[in-house]
Amino acid sequence: MTNEPLRLSVGASPGQRAVTVLAGAFCAAVGLVFVALPLLADGLLRRMTGPGDTFASYESARDVPPGLLPPGLSDGGGGGEAGLGPGRLVGLCGLPFALLGLYLVLRVLRTAAWLDGTRARVRGAFGSRTVDLATADIEAGMVTYRQARDGRRDTVQRVPTLVARDPETRRRITIPLRGMGLATLPPYQLRALADAMTAGRPAGGRDGEAHALAAQLRAMAERPLGD
Repeated sequence: MTNEPLRLSVGASPGQRAVTVLAGAFCAAVGLVFVALPLLADGLLRRMTGPGDTFASYESARDVPPGLLPPGLSDGGGGGEAGLGPGRLVGLCGLPFALLGLYLVLRVLRTAAWLDGTRARVRGAFGSRTVDLATADIEAGMVTYRQARDGRRDTVQRVPTLVARDPETRRRITIPLRGMGLATLPPYQLRALADAMTAGRPAGGRDGEAHALAAQLRAMAERPLGD
């Protein structure tokens, strides 16, 4: 029998995921429309107005002195199609909105964390990091979320976190101790984190803070209904 990694209850709740995905998709769609609209309008305008030059190509004007050629033909036949016009450059302003929307969707759908023995893996929007909690430098942290309440005002919520940093690679992960609409992580997950942090770790010296934080996690597990 093999022990499967324990998935931690971090990330957004199903309702929050749905809202964030809709908001991110809308933001990405608006950005893409803003990028595409100038390109489509420019092509449509060219079809309606025609080339606008006396000569359709350089071949039909090869006997004309170069100084008398239209600007679109004097550069070797590149024509007015080359380069980006002012309208197309303005359309590029929508690209950050499209990327932001894509990032929001990926982050809310991919964010997750697992505990495999003493090794914790945290996955973000574009990648994942793994740190061994038994040997990592452990410290307490805090993240702040702004959340709307009653549709009238925003409330600021401070969520405690566990920050682990690998002493050799300096790779760092952050595990929220609250997720999916819960007051804290389930008691069995808090105990699993505490056990992973203290497995084989000396009790004194620089490891004392890790043991103190593990004791706090176990105390939180004893009162799961507390905030």
